[in-house]
This record gives sequence, C-alpha cells and structure tokens, in this order.
Amino acid sequence: MRAAAAPMDSKTLRDVVKRKGRKEGGYRGGLCDIVGTGGDSHSTFNISTTSSILASPLLLLAKHGNRASTSKSGSADLLASTSPRAPNLQAVTPDTLAKIYEQTNYAFLFAPVFHPGMKHVAAVRKELGWRTIFNLLGPLANPVEDTGAMEARIVGVARRDLGPVFADALKMSGAKKALVICGEEDLDELSCAGKSYCWRLVEKPNPAYRGGVTREEDADYTTSDDDAPPRTLVQREDFTLAPADFGLPAHPLAEVSPGKEPHENAALLLRILRNEMERDDPILHFVLMNTAALFVVAGICDANGSSMGEGDDGIVVTETGPGGLRWKEGVRRARWCVESGAALREWERFVEVSNSLA
Repeated sequence: MRAAAAPMDSKTLRDVVKRKGRKEGGYRGGLCDIVGTGGDSHSTFNISTTSSILASPLLLLAKHGNRASTSKSGSADLLASTSPRAPNLQAVTPDTLAKIYEQTNYAFLFAPVFHPGMKHVAAVRKELGWRTIFNLLGPLANPVEDTGAMEARIVGVARRDLGPVFADALKMSGAKKALVICGEEDLDELSCAGKSYCWRLVEKPNPAYRGGVTREEDADYTTSDDDAPPRTLVQREDFTLAPADFGLPAHPLAEVSPGKEPHENAALLLRILRNEMERDDPILHFVLMNTAALFVVAGICDANGSSMGEGDDGIVVTETGPGGLRWKEGVRRARWCVESGAALREWERFVEVSNSLA
C-alpha cells in the first residue's frame, strides 16, 4: 500500500521537518502519529485524533486517518465537522505537505488523497459495516513512513492477540520508536477504565557493535563493514499500563462512550481545545492519558528540564512507572498543551493554512 501511495518529494519534506522539529529529551524532531485500527465496537469519543492535536505544540504530527467505516464518527468526519471553520482536508496533499509544516506542527493526512487506489474498496467497506483487513492495514500505511521523516507512533489495536503481531510488523518495516496498545476491553486506545496491554519498540545499543560508523548522523548507523553488527538494535518490551500510572483515576467506558455523531464529537473536541472542560472530566482524562503516552514514546519526557512556554513551571515529574518511563510527566505536558492554549493555536493554524491552499 505504501509503495502504491501518491508520490511525494521526500527530500523537501525531510528538510522542512529538520528545520521545524523541536528536539527535546530523546525526541529528535521527527514526524509522529497516533492511530487505531477501529472496529472495537465501543463507540468511544475520537481519542487518538484529539490526542494528535493536543500533542502538536511539542511534536510534529502526521495524523493519518479516514472517514468512518465501522463507527459513527471517523477522524476525517470529526475534523470536517468542526466550527466555525473546518480545515480543508483535500488541500493536504503530497505536494502541499511541506508548505503546511512550514506554518504549523499539525497535518491531517486524509487517506483517500494519499492512497487514491483505496477508492475501489471504500464503498464496499461502508456497506459491510464491520471491520476488515483494511482496518489493520491503515495504521501501518502512513504515507510519510517511507520518506525518512517519521520518528514515533502509537498504534491501537482492537484485539489483544494482534498486539505482538503489529509490533513485529512495525519492526520489520523499519520502525525504531513505537508503542502498540490494546485496552483490556479489546479497546484500540489506552483504557481509562482499567488495564491496557502494551508492546513497545525501543532502539538500544548493540553489545556486539565493534565501531566503524561511517556518519554520525546516519539514521541507520551503518558500519564500514556491511556484515558487521549494527550500532543499535530495536527490541520489544511488553508491559501493562493503568490510569493510576498516569496519576489519574479510572473511569468506566460508559462515561466516555457517547456514540455521538461527528458534529457532536467535534463540539467536544473544541471544548477540550478551548480548555472549557473541568480538569477531572472523564473524557479529558481519557485524552490526556493517550496524549501523554505519545509524548513518552516520542522521548520528550526523558528531558530533565522543561521550557514549553508561558505557564510552564519547568518542574519535570521524574517519577517512573511501567517500562521505566515517565507517564506522569506526559500528563503534565499534555495538560499544559490544553491549559496554555498552545494546542488550540496549532489547530487554528492548520485550519488557516489548509484553507489558504485550497
């Protein structure tokens, strides 16, 4: 699917990302995505799409998504329903993507634009109304994956047995920084109700490495001897997470599963971005958890200092949880993105630039 995607100028995109990306902690400033397979039948609020916007003040987001096939409100349906002005998703194309990142950290990659061949199956998927293999392929087919600009991603799966399969598939396709997640309820998000299963890909030094790196900046750390052991290895680590690991209470899924139409979910999205929700609202907690996880996986929570902007006291939460990672620091940063208005500003810039390119 990626090979058949609409072609784009990879070098120009990489150059823009290199200039624009804000390096912090273990985050190198590359593109990130948070996406689920869908089809989990829980009809939760659009968590991953909202989390992608919340994360955009600190990360460069390449959110891959589509209209709903197995739910009421797909990611594209949600964004197209925002008011008073919605982004023009059709204007985000392989030719305009680099221009968009010049002006904002956020871009929504509408699947039909980047995968035009999928038009042949779209009508059948909609008519079937249940999950198919395309639910599984979509999260693995982000069109910027092969540009060399992709750095980190979270992929939610709706069945626990798919977790290690997805992690291994990502590793085989070259991913070095990823987290595959599945809520205990067969939910394709980190669950706000209880335990979630996690499979993390992380790059670590190879003890068999003998030296001989040809270029320090070489992303693959190739050696002078093609047969020599590589400098690093990508390993898989398995663990579980719960709301308490993020410093948050648990909430039943019934409280975050409104099963609403796109315009109703869009109103909820804008309430979050405008900081109009109570700090202890269950849907806000649900979004904060998943946004925090993306921050953790990208690596910015590894930083021992913090200078996000106005309203940031700079006090990093160094407490670690499962996987030895700073999940509570992720929540602190996610709250800042909401309460400072930074996420809303990135969203408004994306709306503006996408409409200007129409």
